[in-house]
Amino acid sequence: MAFKNSWILFFLVIQFGFLIYIFFKNRETSPIFLNESKRISSIIKKNMNYNLASWKLFFIYAGIFFLTLAASGPQIGTRVKPIERKGVDLVIAIDISSSMDAQDITPSRIEKAKFEIGRLINNLEGDRVAIIVFAGTSHLYLPLTTDYEAAILFLNEIDTNMIPTQGTNLSAAINTAIDAFVDVKDKFKVMVLVSDGEDHQGESVELAKNASSMGMVINTVGVGSREGGLIPVKNLPLNESLSRSAVSDKPNKNNFKRDKKGSLVTSLINEKILRDIAEAGQGLFFLFDNSQNSYLEILNTINNMEKKTISMHEFDEFEDRYQIFATIAIILLIVSFVFPTKYNFRTE
Repeated sequence: MAFKNSWILFFLVIQFGFLIYIFFKNRETSPIFLNESKRISSIIKKNMNYNLASWKLFFIYAGIFFLTLAASGPQIGTRVKPIERKGVDLVIAIDISSSMDAQDITPSRIEKAKFEIGRLINNLEGDRVAIIVFAGTSHLYLPLTTDYEAAILFLNEIDTNMIPTQGTNLSAAINTAIDAFVDVKDKFKVMVLVSDGEDHQGESVELAKNASSMGMVINTVGVGSREGGLIPVKNLPLNESLSRSAVSDKPNKNNFKRDKKGSLVTSLINEKILRDIAEAGQGLFFLFDNSQNSYLEILNTINNMEKKTISMHEFDEFEDRYQIFATIAIILLIVSFVFPTKYNFRTE
């Protein structure tokens, strides 16, 4: 059991202390009438009906006790309540290839993408969201859900080491997004494809057209700068790390990706492929760079779309039970008021 207003329970302690005081006070004998004789006192006490008075006080104290419990907001058990929301089904595909570690965007492309997508999710209202991660292969990381807190937890765990098969397969990401939409309706389906655009497959534009014909809108987000950036090399095996340090001018500095000739590889954002995918998918192209609040344009685009009604059930941790205690309190207090207010005397 839990209580919404647990501080009110303090009054129960006061009531309990008052009852103890009354109990010990009633043990003391005191005259009912002023200057009464012992004979009169014994006759009165002998003929007075104490039961009615005791029951009356019992109902009053019990009524106040249950009224205090009701005011504290007791909650017991769990309940499931149906709710309806208006929104779209949003699938976010995040590129986790090694090029997303480039630091031309502070602190890195992947961290910038996670930060902006996190703010986007936190500002959704009623939309269902799913997350796809992709590199050389693509995987549904989080199915469609309205649990935004869970989505943020999953998002924070994403890094570029999750998929061993490297590359940037945009086509695989679009295919996975199509499969992620469990509803076959022809609208309310949105994909946000977040990548630096280094597509190694070349079929993504045609797939975007096919997805658009099935009612899916594809928005693309480019992450990176036009100047590009070097790709840090993480978790190198010892022998590979030594070989790369041998060709580096500064072996004590951070290792960066190099080509077969030992030259540093600069990763450039490919805006053209991302713009072409957005155009084919009847969506828009956005850019995550070093500017702040990059997610706002995407959020406004989603909010301006036509929404569908999403029916679901929500679990409440506790169910309110104050009505029961309030009803008991009212009944007890009513009974106390209909009890006789005077003592009854027996006459011989």
